[in-house]
Amino acid sequence: MEWNKNGLLPLEWFKQMRVNSPVIESENNLVWNVFKYEDVKAVFTNYDIFSSQGSPSSEDPLEYSILRQDPPKHRQLRKLVSQAFTPRVIESLTPKIQAITTSLLDEAEKKGQMDAIADFSSPLPITVIAEMLGVSVEHREKFKEWSDALVGDHAENFYQCQREMSEYFSVIAEDRRRHPQEDLITKLVQARIDNEHLSDMEIIGFCILLLVAGNETTTNLISSAMLGIDSLPEVRAQLLADRTLIPGAIEETFRYFSPVQLMFRHVKEDTVLRGQELKKGQFIHIWMASANHDEDVFERPEEFNIHRNPNPHLGLGSGIHFCLGSQLARLESKIAIETLLERFPNYRRDRSAELARMDSTMMFALKELPIIL
Repeated sequence: MEWNKNGLLPLEWFKQMRVNSPVIESENNLVWNVFKYEDVKAVFTNYDIFSSQGSPSSEDPLEYSILRQDPPKHRQLRKLVSQAFTPRVIESLTPKIQAITTSLLDEAEKKGQMDAIADFSSPLPITVIAEMLGVSVEHREKFKEWSDALVGDHAENFYQCQREMSEYFSVIAEDRRRHPQEDLITKLVQARIDNEHLSDMEIIGFCILLLVAGNETTTNLISSAMLGIDSLPEVRAQLLADRTLIPGAIEETFRYFSPVQLMFRHVKEDTVLRGQELKKGQFIHIWMASANHDEDVFERPEEFNIHRNPNPHLGLGSGIHFCLGSQLARLESKIAIETLLERFPNYRRDRSAELARMDSTMMFALKELPIIL
């Protein structure tokens, strides 16, 4: 795609690593990097050797969330929260998602243009997940700021925002203990595992994870889909002619752009992966973005092909850590793209503005995406 000449997606680097160094230790010998699909999937699914679990500390509530847990704790926590993400519950959100989408595009239409991220792809999922959790949508901008800090490359911002979010959710959790409501935080406060309530850190970790995972991935998925459609006239024409192709386009966006570029694991016991000896205690970067372009799995992976079938991308993870909110992300993205194309079929990117990535190795996230409607 013409916009990628400035290397926004390091596809050539991924290719070189898959060919020459599919499993390689970093220069400081602290982290292994894994690039091929088969190996990435193996690390994802073999939690007995490749653990998600960190060392819980009061500084990092995320360490207590399902993201950083292995079975059996992971299974217990996931079962608890998965009730809020059943197909029936997600499907019932359709009218609400449609109403929010329509409202955001109404505002954009008045101006004739928008920043696709700040005005559309960010507020949509944040509003939905905030309402599910039971927190005020008035703090939407603060939620976005926290989300960006959590997936960014600046450690100081990471820990600062965790402290702020801990304070914020502690107050709400305490309020729900006294005044229960029909929301997800109330359910977490009232929940029991093995006849014990969740700890404050587990509740806060859950809230942080759901707020961030509930918006960051979907924000980047929608904006990436908009970028892909704008870059390829033939794709736009096909989608305008047949709306049933939109779900396939969203799956290809997951694969091609990989909103989540990599995840982390650590080695629980000495093991060998593709001839390399990994030692207990070492860390691993699993590059989902590279796996999603592996020539051994995807024919002509450099092409954005909305008809790709099957499309076994790892954009939503794999195994026990397959994204809990996958159906919600897909539904929000489908409604967003469908409504956008219905109302503004000829929208175009303002090419006078240079595209720039957020400072995040973990996510593919643009700083802004100016659109002319």
